Amino acid sequence: MSGLFSIEGKTAVVTGGSRGIGLMIARGMVEAGANVYISSRKAEVCDEVAAELSKSGTCTSIPADVGTEAGCRLLADEVGKREERLHILVNNAGANWGAPMAEFPDSAFDKVFAVNVKGVFHLTRFLAPLLANAATDDDPARVINIGSIDGLQAPALDTFSYSSSKAAVHQLTRVLAHKLAGQRITVNAIAPGPFESKMMAETLQRFGDSIKASCPLGRIGRPDDMAGTAIFLSSRAGAYLTGTVIPVDGGISTRHQ
Repeated sequence: MSGLFSIEGKTAVVTGGSRGIGLMIARGMVEAGANVYISSRKAEVCDEVAAELSKSGTCTSIPADVGTEAGCRLLADEVGKREERLHILVNNAGANWGAPMAEFPDSAFDKVFAVNVKGVFHLTRFLAPLLANAATDDDPARVINIGSIDGLQAPALDTFSYSSSKAAVHQLTRVLAHKLAGQRITVNAIAPGPFESKMMAETLQRFGDSIKASCPLGRIGRPDDMAGTAIFLSSRAGAYLTGTVIPVDGGISTRHQ
């Protein structure tokens, strides 16, 4: 049982790993002994965060824009130059857009779906060979997609493209789980509720008290809540889960589904 929740020695890629939920997961995995690659569009920030995380483990920066197919190919190729096997892929990079329905631009759907949905698909398919190389019957390779409880229920805010894209991520997770099971790769999604991140900062500032009041556990998510779920899914303890969507939201979604 001592190694049931261990990811020590595994290699992971975390997109959007320089801030927010991606950083929570990357930091947790580094501290748990994994060899972690983080990626984000801003090279300088990505490099700085990787250097910081390397103080407590092994973390490497590979800047890329996963909102394009070419960017996903670049990231996969750069990982392939460094590694023959990849145990864990965390598709976390995301984009959001909020505007009233009457003013919501068509371009918002293009931008948000390009990163949140197409980026997940392209990067997973490009890294599938490295994931298959790491997989065994007892310990499959893992893909973890970051969805949202806004993809499980109608959101309170005017985030039409974001909430739709996260529902698509949940469905894509199920489709990929079936497609990749034969290669011993599991695919699961985490659907976060409110966490303290740059994307959520303004929302929490304006509505933090009411969000806490609506949460059965009465608080906002902490970094170790997110890291713990990702590490569980990546460890031997999570080896028999695939095609699942796990809400990590303090019970909020149970009140609205």
